[in-house]
Amino acid sequence: MTTENSLRERIALHGRSLFERGYGCGSSGNISVRLEDGILVTPTNSSMGRLDPARISKLDWEGGLVSGDKPSKEAFLHLAMYQERPEEKAVVHLHSTHSVAVSCLAEIDPEDVLPPITAYYVMRVGKLPLLPYYRPGDMALAEAVRAAARQHRAMLLANHGPVVAGKDLEAAVYAAEELEETARLFLLLRGERTRFLTQEQIADLKTHFPS
Repeated sequence: MTTENSLRERIALHGRSLFERGYGCGSSGNISVRLEDGILVTPTNSSMGRLDPARISKLDWEGGLVSGDKPSKEAFLHLAMYQERPEEKAVVHLHSTHSVAVSCLAEIDPEDVLPPITAYYVMRVGKLPLLPYYRPGDMALAEAVRAAARQHRAMLLANHGPVVAGKDLEAAVYAAEELEETARLFLLLRGERTRFLTQEQIADLKTHFPS
């Protein structure tokens, strides 16, 4: 059985890995894990590269602080995802460069931002909606995330970054990484004649690897 302390250690481990590989800078980005009585979430103004497991915030389901440091001001995004997707056990929110760059493009499809470039993107992320821009900390963003989460495990916040949920911490981290790498590929391929996966190939993936 996974203990709360081991989850804290794993959050810190993944946070450092993401930070060291350039998926975040400064105090941007946050990670959370579902508990039976609430969530663990990275604290406000903390670097993902230097997380102290003992100081990671624990919140109840109303967002009240149970222990640890003051939580990220974006903790409400995580709570909204969990409340709408009870099967998900972890959420990763990044300000990763290529995903943010794509979120700023004027001509992208807000219903499905990135094309099916690779099989792993289709399997781990799937359809990716773009949510409108809201200022950081605006509670209206929580309602936008909540509405999108009813149908999607991942979403892109305009001029902000991705929010990705997973069945466990590793799944959420891997999906967030896959999204960032697909955004990078998308930008590299812009202007080039590109072969994306066909609808038949996508259907085959969904048959063999149901989410």
